Amino acid sequence: MSAGEDSEATAFPGAPTESHRALTAFHGRAGDHNDRAMAGARVLGTELARYMRAGLTRIGQSRPALNAGWETELTAALPELRRLADRYETLLAAGARPVTALNRCAVALATLPVVARHRPDACVVWLDAHPDLHTPATSDSGYLGGMVLAGASGMWESGLGGNLSTGNIVLGGVRDIDEAEQRLLSEGTISAVSAGEDMVDNLRTAIAGRPVYFHLDCDVLEPGLLGTDYRVPGGLTLEGLRAVAGMLAEHETVGVELGEFETIQPTGETDTQAAQRLIEAVSPLLDNTRG
Repeated sequence: MSAGEDSEATAFPGAPTESHRALTAFHGRAGDHNDRAMAGARVLGTELARYMRAGLTRIGQSRPALNAGWETELTAALPELRRLADRYETLLAAGARPVTALNRCAVALATLPVVARHRPDACVVWLDAHPDLHTPATSDSGYLGGMVLAGASGMWESGLGGNLSTGNIVLGGVRDIDEAEQRLLSEGTISAVSAGEDMVDNLRTAIAGRPVYFHLDCDVLEPGLLGTDYRVPGGLTLEGLRAVAGMLAEHETVGVELGEFETIQPTGETDTQAAQRLIEAVSPLLDNTRG
């Protein structure tokens, strides 16, 4: 079986039900600056399977990063992103709650529109140092990952759908915000909650009891805790992330996706150890997907 084919890993003991078979690792090209997050998604997927005692479906062939503009990156990524979108269609139609390790934020161009179609009542809680609300017309860098939420909510055409309502987006921990993105936030149609002592309470208020689909970009954390592409000071600690996850677990969990985890850890620990620490921090939400 080639690296580009879907594969089911051997299930861990104690995972006899379909609700435990919604685990995916996506590690194909998706706007990567380097190869480390493709490798990181492989490690994180393996450790999620171990924690959840679940089978693991892998999507995407890991190839050298293109580090190119958004059009080139999207063209290269679309075939595998469509396979992930098809998997989400199947899982959500069956009432499953997907858990996904993904290399880059851009992969959510495939997941979020499907979630929005099946669960229009749910809000996407997007923890990230960046709002990712650029369009091709506003982005100076042309970085695909910076356009995800704008694409998923129909502000530009990605070819993967734009069904997500901006009223169902709740940003958490954003602090590196460009002018065009700030204008959108200032309009008030998208909720944004800063990191800080009152983050948990403010997120709870913004969610307002709705079901939650959770996205984590590891750069929402304070630099130096985990390997990730961007390092933006003023982020969450892992303890702070655990507190947020615990509050979110009070709500129905529609699904969980964890991205931007890179190999080569700044702490000197192994990638497996770092992945395990991340999983522990979000474990209340993972436990909520077990059914």
